[in-house]
Amino acid sequence: MIFNSYFIINSPLTRPPAWLRPIFSGSEWRGAPTGPTGRPRLYLTFDDGPIPDETPWVLEQLAAHQARATFFCVGDNLGRHPAIARAALAAGHRLGNHTQHHRSAWNTPRAAYLADVAACQRVLSKEVMGLAGNEVSRLSGEEATAVVTPPHPTNLFRPPYGRLTWPVLRQLRAEYRVIMWSLLTRDYDRDLSPERALRLTLAATRPGDIVVLHDSQKASRSLRFLLPRLLAHYGDLGYEFAAL
Repeated sequence: MIFNSYFIINSPLTRPPAWLRPIFSGSEWRGAPTGPTGRPRLYLTFDDGPIPDETPWVLEQLAAHQARATFFCVGDNLGRHPAIARAALAAGHRLGNHTQHHRSAWNTPRAAYLADVAACQRVLSKEVMGLAGNEVSRLSGEEATAVVTPPHPTNLFRPPYGRLTWPVLRQLRAEYRVIMWSLLTRDYDRDLSPERALRLTLAATRPGDIVVLHDSQKASRSLRFLLPRLLAHYGDLGYEFAAL
C-alpha cells in the first residue's frame, strides 16, 4: 500500500487533512501544546541539511530567540558537514534521520530504502554522535549503554516528501519515532511568494504544531523571509520553541 501524500505536498493548504493520520498509524503529527511552564509551544523542524550558509544562518536565528529545533538531516550532507551538525547539537537542538540520499519510498525498493535509512543512521551515530560501531561492539552491559545512549535522541526519522508505504512504515516504527508534521510552510515552493507563505503559515499555526521548514538552497529565499518573522511573532505572543 502506498500512502498518497501528494495532497500534502502539492496542495495550497498548509495543514494535512485529518484523515491522513490514521493511515500513518504510529507516526507523530503534533507535539504537546504547552510546556511545563504552561506557555504554548511550537516545534520547528528543518529538513534536508546540514549545508554551509543556510544551516549556520538558521542556528544564528534560533539562538537570537533562545529557540530549540529539530534538524532532519540527509546523510550525504552530514558526511560532508559534520561540524555544522555538531554545532546544532552543542546549541541544544536535536538531529533526526532523513535518509542517506533523500529517497522517496514510492519509487525505491523496500530493501534499498531501509538500507538508505540505516546508512544515514550510521552517519548520525559515527560522524556526529561519536558512536563508532566497532567501539560499541567491544563493550557490554552498562559500558555499552553509556556509549549508545547519547544526550540527544538519535531515533527520530522523517520520510523525504512525506512518502511512505505501509510495509516500510511497519518496519520503521519498530526502531524510530516517525515524525510527520501538522504545518507545512511550503518554503521550498518557488511559485509561492514568501509573503503569501507567511500569511498562510500565520493563519494556520496552532499550539503544539510541528512546523516544517528546509535548510536548503532551494528554500533559501522563503526560509530567510519566514524564519525570523515566525520567531519574532510567536515569541512576542509568549510561545516557546522546543525540540522534539
